[in-house]
Amino acid sequence: MTNSNNTEDTIHTASKTNVWKIFGITVITIAVIGISLWLAYTYLFPQKFTPVSLSQNEAKVLNQKLTSLNLPTIQRKETSKTTNNTILEPEPYTEIGANREIHFNEREVNAIIAHNSDMANHLVVDLSDNLASAKLLFRTDPDLPLFGDKVVRLNMGLELAFAESKPIVKLRGVSAWGVPLPNAWLGGLKNIDLVEEFGDNNGFWKSFAGGIDYINVSEGEIVVKLKP
Repeated sequence: MTNSNNTEDTIHTASKTNVWKIFGITVITIAVIGISLWLAYTYLFPQKFTPVSLSQNEAKVLNQKLTSLNLPTIQRKETSKTTNNTILEPEPYTEIGANREIHFNEREVNAIIAHNSDMANHLVVDLSDNLASAKLLFRTDPDLPLFGDKVVRLNMGLELAFAESKPIVKLRGVSAWGVPLPNAWLGGLKNIDLVEEFGDNNGFWKSFAGGIDYINVSEGEIVVKLKP
């Protein structure tokens, strides 16, 4: 009788142990799946970028640069709803004393982008030595299977430099969801100097190169000097 009771107790204990093991494995599996789905959704379908907000002094400096280039000025977020009361005065055109150098830092570039309602929250730019990098968010076609009406992130890099009296423009690459796209999908243009490749034709790249006297991209800033 004692042996029978011991056997039953052992079976009961083993049964309870197995139940807890199954329960523990189930909880861990659900947690892993949940975390994986959350990470995948966050990475594959990220939220919008936070626009750059310049300080009052930074906005003043940027607006001075934009004004010197006859470009629309920007307003800080808290005053974005106010009316621009700038009054245009008629005056004769002249290039005497004109500044042909364009100089923007990374925060200014992103502030200009953020001020554009079509690109705000969807594009950010990073400037490093001879490289302009961009992150772009766009929404897929609603009819696309599985990934329809989702926000997709693209990363891209563009080499910008100046050598032998002409600009150098090379597409370093494009990545979707962190996966580099094949060169064939990019028209075979990866790491090709677009000015060298297409500058001999009477088109955009010849005109672009013909108007650049100097260009330099360094950590956090870009400087472009235009020809007369």
